Amino acid sequence: MPGPGPAPSDVEIEWQFDALDLRPVERWLGDIASGAGLGGPQELEPAVNGLRARPLAARRLVDAYLDTADWRIGRSGFVLRVRRRAGGAEVTLKDSSPATGGLRRRLEVTEPLPTDGVAALGADGPVGRRLHALAGSRPLRQVLEVRTRRRPFSLHMGDGQVAEVALDDTVIEVTDSAQPVRLRRVEVEVDPQSVDRLSPLVARLRSECGLQPATLSKFEAGLLASGLRIPGGPDVGPVSVGGAPTVGELAFVVLRRNLVAMLAHEPGTRLGEDPEELHDMRVATRRMRAALAMFADALPARARHVRDELGWLADALGAVRDLDVQLERVAEWGREVPESDRLALGDLERLLSRHRDEARRRLLHALESSRYERLVRSFTAMLRQGPSRRLAPARAPAVVVVPDLVRVRHRAVTKAAKRARRSSAPDDLHRLRIRAKRLRYALEFVSELYPGQTGKYVKRLVRL
Repeated sequence: MPGPGPAPSDVEIEWQFDALDLRPVERWLGDIASGAGLGGPQELEPAVNGLRARPLAARRLVDAYLDTADWRIGRSGFVLRVRRRAGGAEVTLKDSSPATGGLRRRLEVTEPLPTDGVAALGADGPVGRRLHALAGSRPLRQVLEVRTRRRPFSLHMGDGQVAEVALDDTVIEVTDSAQPVRLRRVEVEVDPQSVDRLSPLVARLRSECGLQPATLSKFEAGLLASGLRIPGGPDVGPVSVGGAPTVGELAFVVLRRNLVAMLAHEPGTRLGEDPEELHDMRVATRRMRAALAMFADALPARARHVRDELGWLADALGAVRDLDVQLERVAEWGREVPESDRLALGDLERLLSRHRDEARRRLLHALESSRYERLVRSFTAMLRQGPSRRLAPARAPAVVVVPDLVRVRHRAVTKAAKRARRSSAPDDLHRLRIRAKRLRYALEFVSELYPGQTGKYVKRLVRL
């Protein structure tokens, strides 16, 4: 089966606010803790009547943020933090989802920090499993250190805790600067079931204590102050089609767009928690191979090697994807068959799952290999260079050449359809499906040359 996704307990829901002064918040919470309640013209919502606040012991936190030299974790949309405090140390991985009105909902998983450091994390824990998939064997380095004095309060209703409010006085040391960055933050971490119930209370806290929604996390604020930036994807060159493109220009735009798509889905593919990420990465490789074949005459000679290497990558992705599909079908059958047949399906599911685990291990090995790095690096360099002016086919106007390129693929579909209609053989039906997909890709590649003229036909091919 695909890797386990985040459990409900792995999702952190937290309001984050910037404060000029933490003392008004401390007094506000103190009124609740003392039983004085919140007086004034605004009454608490009935849903939070009976709320109690309990001050907890102050804590001193030292957070080190880590990443690889090429920012593999940050480019994947995650943050890795090692936190040390009295009583022990822990390592946390969280995603960098943006806040909305100060509220963040994001994955956050934590493990105890091994004695030998982060590198000693096993591959089975919630942090170690994801870290091994994202960073592979690349060594980690510290990119930021953040020190915080935290004054926490727990909020209770009935017999249970519904939230924790943290008053943070934070210092971020900045390299080559005598002045550290100071942040005063109020963070309200809530139980997922209590978000709606506590929203009016949090709004009142914000209003009465002069708080503003934090637009940056502590990590993001530290990067900004330090002049550090998580790099984006590689520069592959222009990705828009001009008014009258040549065949070479059109081909390169198609290839650039799909390489960007492939790389965008690589982190999700590495994690293995959402099968659609792997599916979309695989589709991008297929589309690039189709484009390399379709526009072969207008591309440099090294494009043939790129196509072969994309075939190697597509095979590794396809081995996992095919097993994902089979496992989904077994799960569907399990919901439909009598109870007496489910035992056999369970044996089949376990067998397929073992095969998938092995296929995924081979896929991760491929993504970590120097071969994959060379593919991305050389393909990016080719796309950034652009079409060769020495190739006559590359200089031809696209509107002149494209009709013949599409016509060839249309004839192949027609021929395959006639054969499949006569035989109904699985191999012939599969061949028809592949050729129809190539025709669909071709029409999508050239759709901007014919605005509004290809959409309906493409939809019919999708149904086919």
